[in-house]
Amino acid sequence: MTTGAGGDPVLHRTENGVSWITLDRPEAMNAVTWDQRERIIALLADASADPDVRAVVITATGKGFCAGADLRGAPTAGERVPGDVARTIRLGAQRFIAAVLDCEKPVLAAVNGTAAGIGAHLAFACDLVLAAESARFIEVFVRRGLVPDGGGAYLLPRLIGPQRAKELMFFGDALPAADAERLGLVNRVVPAEDLEKTAREWAERLAAGPTRAIALTKQLVNASLDTDRSTAFAAEAAAQEINMTTRDANEGVASFVERRTPEYRGR
Repeated sequence: MTTGAGGDPVLHRTENGVSWITLDRPEAMNAVTWDQRERIIALLADASADPDVRAVVITATGKGFCAGADLRGAPTAGERVPGDVARTIRLGAQRFIAAVLDCEKPVLAAVNGTAAGIGAHLAFACDLVLAAESARFIEVFVRRGLVPDGGGAYLLPRLIGPQRAKELMFFGDALPAADAERLGLVNRVVPAEDLEKTAREWAERLAAGPTRAIALTKQLVNASLDTDRSTAFAAEAAAQEINMTTRDANEGVASFVERRTPEYRGR
């Protein structure tokens, strides 16, 4: 286990090829601090670069997954001038969410409780989302008179369409886990006592898969809604070309021919 700088804890462990990243400020409903954000960004970059890490789980302790941003502990600045806010968002919330989207390993969110603001977007940026029955998602920005940040207006329409996204963002109502599953924001809702077990089963299944093929698939899917067909098809062909150089691709083909179960090693 490790903790983040400045006493803001992020628990971390790697087991069976899975990097477990756990927010651990239950007394603050895991509102994410500047130090925690930087730690998580670094852990996701480490996961991309480490061939022994083949999947990532982001979860939290206590009753909250992440109640949004806690700006205490952020570097102090002098008088605000035009451009400061946009720069802060670009280098902060947007960089945080991009780290999840750009991680080369599949990232699974195990949402144990309330996910609000940037906490909701952290979950929605993950490749797969599991939620406890008690979890809820809140686009809290409108309650504070703010515009959603951390990629919310990018992520939500792509997941559930513009009308549903506007409903959540205009009203800021809490969305129960079951409704989030119905809308397509959550892959599976499970009893709270089964959340960690289910997350482990899913993550270890991913960790036993062809890691580079999954990474390339993630890139293709994430880019698909922003590209035209010819660009998407060209990217698909290039991904296949790259993937066929991997040991796992050759193992997959060989195991099919030999009628046996493949043994993927993430290489």
